[in-house]
This record gives sequence, structure tokens and C-alpha cells, in this order.
Amino acid sequence: QVQVKESGGGLVQAGGSLRLSCEASGRAFSMWEMAWFREAPGEAREFVANINWRGDSTYYPDSVKGRFTISGDSAKNTVYLQMNSLKPEDTAVYYCAFDPTARGEYNYWGQGTQVTVSS
Repeated sequence: QVQVKESGGGLVQAGGSLRLSCEASGRAFSMWEMAWFREAPGEAREFVANINWRGDSTYYPDSVKGRFTISGDSAKNTVYLQMNSLKPEDTAVYYCAFDPTARGEYNYWGQGTQVTVSS
């Protein structure tokens, strides 16, 4: 059974940094894509970044471009989201999504990790 687990959230002051981690487990994977989404209270879930097992990162919305960086370790089926220059508007629950087909079908999700940025 595929499992997805995030870690690394917390409370940080504006301008600070956090690094989130996400690991997929349960069986061997020959290919995958992983993505980070975030959901703030009262707002729609927002796509933040994604990357595949080859290390090709594909998209950052303007809201995080230049501040967030996604990276991956294919041997560990793990991705990281380095978040710098955090702003109060980055406060949200961050979810990791996993696609073992590498077709953009994120059928496996983690439980989410809270990121709170104080002003």
C-alpha cells in the first residue's frame, strides 16, 4: 500500500525559512511525480510545485517563484520543498501528493503539515 508522509512544518517569523520533506513508501517505484499543494483557511487548494524522479521541476506559481525550491532524491522516493523569505500569506496546510505513474495523476496524498508565518 502506498503511503505518503510529510514532515517539517512549523511556526516561523516572516522572512524566515522552512524545509518540508515528503517520502513515498510501500513498494518499489520505477518512476514518479510528486507535488506540493497548499490550502489556507477559506481558500482553494493551490498547486505550489512539482518534480519527477529524474529531477525535472516544472512549475512554480508567481506567488512562490524565486522563494521556493523543490528538489528530489529518487533513491529515497523523497522530495523537499525549501521555502525562503516566507510571508504571512504563505500560512497554510501544505500537502504532498504522489503519482507513481508520472502522468500527473496524484492519487496518493499525505495528511498535510501546517506552516504558520507570523508577521
